[in-house]
Amino acid sequence: MTPIHLTTPLVSVDWLLEHIDHPDLIVLDASIKKVSSGKNSDNNNLQIPGTRFFDIKNSFSNLHTDIPNMLASPKVFEENSRKLGIKSTSKIVVYDRLGIYSSPRAWWMFTAMGIDNVSVLDGGLPEWIKSSYPTENIEVIENYGIGDLKINDRSISMVSVKEVLSGMNDPNVRILDARSVGRFNGIDPEPRAGLQGGHIPNSINLPYTIVLNHGKMLPVQKLIEIFDDFDIENKKLIFSCGSGITACIILLAAKLSGYKNLSVYDGSWSEWGQLKNVPVVC
Repeated sequence: MTPIHLTTPLVSVDWLLEHIDHPDLIVLDASIKKVSSGKNSDNNNLQIPGTRFFDIKNSFSNLHTDIPNMLASPKVFEENSRKLGIKSTSKIVVYDRLGIYSSPRAWWMFTAMGIDNVSVLDGGLPEWIKSSYPTENIEVIENYGIGDLKINDRSISMVSVKEVLSGMNDPNVRILDARSVGRFNGIDPEPRAGLQGGHIPNSINLPYTIVLNHGKMLPVQKLIEIFDDFDIENKKLIFSCGSGITACIILLAAKLSGYKNLSVYDGSWSEWGQLKNVPVVC
C-alpha cells in the first residue's frame, strides 16, 4: 500500500476519509469538556470509525500535581501511547467533539515528545458528521496490540515559571494569552476557585476564538493577518491560557502561519494565578 504522509499539522475531513483505512493511520479522540462552560458534544455516542480515546486528563497528564493538564513524564507518555497501539511508523490524526478545542493540546503533547507524524482534524467530529461521513457507536475500550513508539523529549517546547519571569521583560520574547478579554483583564472571574484575575505583565491577549470560525481553523492567510498585528516576527513565542489547553489552539495557528520558535507555559494561569511572588496586571 502507498505510504501516507502528514505534511501539515492540520488535515481536512476529506483527507481523513480518503485515508481512513490505511494500516498506518491511527485516529485519536482527545475530547475533554470545556472548563468555562462544562459543555460537551451533542454526539456523545458516535465516533469516527476506528477511533481510539486519547485520555488527556488521566493518561497523558501529570497526576502528581494539583495544577491541571500538566504534561506527563516522557516515560508515562510513551507507555500509554504504546497501550493505544501507536507505533513508530504510525501516522496520527487527532480530533475532538467540539470542532477544535482540545485536539491541538494532544497534537502539541506529541510534538513536545518529539513525534511529528501527527495532525489535527479541522472541524473535528462536528465537521465529519456535517459532511455525512460514516460514524460508529462508541464501544467498550478495546485491547490494542502494544505499540513500539519511542519518544524523544523535546523540552524546548515547554517553559516554566522561571522562564516566563525572565521572558516577560525580554524584547526577544512575546507571551500570548488565549483566554477571553474579560479574564485577561481581571473583569470576569476565573472558572477555577482560588485564582486571582489579570494577566502576566507585557503579555498579549489573543482569545483562541479569534482564530476559529464555527469550530474550524481560519484560512492561513487570515491567520497571518491576525499575527501581523503583533510585534512577534523573529521572536520566541510563549503561549499561555487557563490550563494549557487553548494555548495550544493559538500555538497551532501560529505554526500554520509560519512561526517556528513556539513553546507553551504548561502551568498557565492555573499556576501563575495562585502564586504569591509573581507580578499580575489587571
